[in-house]
Amino acid sequence: MLMNKCPVCGAPQVDQLPFCDTCGNRFPEKRKFSKLCVIGFGIALASVACCLAGFWCTDFGNVTPFLFKVAVVAYILAVGFCVAGIILSCKGISEVRSGKVKGSPFGIVGIVLSALAGIFVLPLTLIVGCEAILCQAFEDLSSSSGSRYEVPDYTEPPWYTTESETETEPTETEDDEPEPQFVTYGTGPEKIELWTYTYEVPEFIEQYIRQNPEFGEMYTVKCTFISRDCDYERVLDEALANGGDQAPDIYVANVEFVYKYSQGEMAEYASAYRDLGIDVDKKIEDAEIAPYTVEIGSRDGEVVALGYEGTGCAMIYNADIARDVFGTDDPAEIEKIIGAGTGNWDKFLEASEILKSKGYAAVSDTSAIWQLYTTTTDSAWVADGQINISTDREGYIDLAKTLKDNDYSNNTVMWSEEWFNEMSGVSDRKVFAFFGPVWFISYIMEGNSGGSYVDEGTYGQWRVCRPPVSSYWGGTWIFANKDTDQKEGVAELIEWITLDTSDTGLQYLLANKMIYDYQQGVASGVVMAKSDGVSDFCGGQNVYEAYIECNNMPSGKYLTENDNLINNYFKQAVDMYVNGDLTRDEAIEYFKNSVYDNVVI
Repeated sequence: MLMNKCPVCGAPQVDQLPFCDTCGNRFPEKRKFSKLCVIGFGIALASVACCLAGFWCTDFGNVTPFLFKVAVVAYILAVGFCVAGIILSCKGISEVRSGKVKGSPFGIVGIVLSALAGIFVLPLTLIVGCEAILCQAFEDLSSSSGSRYEVPDYTEPPWYTTESETETEPTETEDDEPEPQFVTYGTGPEKIELWTYTYEVPEFIEQYIRQNPEFGEMYTVKCTFISRDCDYERVLDEALANGGDQAPDIYVANVEFVYKYSQGEMAEYASAYRDLGIDVDKKIEDAEIAPYTVEIGSRDGEVVALGYEGTGCAMIYNADIARDVFGTDDPAEIEKIIGAGTGNWDKFLEASEILKSKGYAAVSDTSAIWQLYTTTTDSAWVADGQINISTDREGYIDLAKTLKDNDYSNNTVMWSEEWFNEMSGVSDRKVFAFFGPVWFISYIMEGNSGGSYVDEGTYGQWRVCRPPVSSYWGGTWIFANKDTDQKEGVAELIEWITLDTSDTGLQYLLANKMIYDYQQGVASGVVMAKSDGVSDFCGGQNVYEAYIECNNMPSGKYLTENDNLINNYFKQAVDMYVNGDLTRDEAIEYFKNSVYDNVVI
């Protein structure tokens, strides 16, 4: 046991006597730690912990109501702890100055921590408090107006809360099918019914009424959402055929089934845009609408549907690889090297050989090329009731075989983990190019690049140019019911969605990230040309310049009603040939038999 020594002569203290037996000097008293300083320090730590807990609960893309409530409680506790920590620590330091106790470092740290936590937590507490009040106010307002809309979820599309006509909770049908979901905008006496399979279109309606409140005073737009899983097409077909008040005034169709409604068996129910009072030909010309979207949406020369998206495909290539292999990443030079716009893959295959010699794959797999062929064709799949393999689609059979046999691809399956790894540059062999529209960059590549800013992962390494062949991928077309009794209101909405090139038109808002926080290609070349197409992901390139050309390249003339099914059978047959399971002739025969046996043509 250590003994206390005299600070003057060094003699040990005897029997805990207060004075030194040798020199008579008084021994210093041992001071205890200030309880107030220690408690203040502990409370300061608690305030910091509450701050971190509240921040952790709210730092999510998908904040649940429970986490939000926990965050509010944590922030309130943090404020209380901050005040208590400062008060107790200050009192503890005052006690230390009396000389009876020690522990001023605890008190000082307690004050500093409490103050820092208070600076951090007070603004957050005000923010979440205001947010809670506003959310409750909007919920009360929406409940009283009969229209409710949920905040978009990070991992799932923002579908709408379900409201039946009698304001009761939805129930499942006898067939256990989920019921449609509804959201209404506007409060006017005139009613417009809109049916959709995508959440985007109702959001557009909300945006339009926000910009034009007088429209909302005149019309109430009821948006009915029916997912593809709920058999949107079947339900829509029945409603159109039955007519009456339950039939939609406006309805939408995806590229996979748009033909049925624009030119196929259900086309008779679509109103020509001209009959709605829209000067459609002039506005298409003035807006420089992508030709393929017009061709797909036309019936006997009359436009019955137009899209708002521009989904022409570009080649999205890695600039670092381009510089290493070809000595340049300039899109104009890369276009020459890969034969952009030539309609064939000869020069691309030459470039693929050079890429392979440098240790790179030209493409991820043959599916990347096949996606272009699903819409690139010089004749339809069906002619006179027979399967017709166009020359370009037959050319794909040999192209796919060449890519596989010459090791120009990684043979990766699209949408697999390996495929996404190739976008982030962590695959065993890096990939030079992908093909897709603007949405492919925004939705798929950016989030899988391994970064969110330049020089992180492959973010910033990509560039865009025209591909060897033209193609489009995706799209949504807007239709009007020929029997609608709201032609004026329907025409106003459709024209704003599909033809308005002003700075308040939908397409301008989409192209300039004023509705969604990502770039989106649109159908109007005029809008694309005047919009901000600069992409940090693509190294500061104005990608819209390339995509305007890519939107103008494809043709929509040779679409048929069962293209999606026929394309799947063709790809399956070609894959069997490429993998050596069938000969070329056997693959073609297998494809034709599959279609004749399973598709009504």
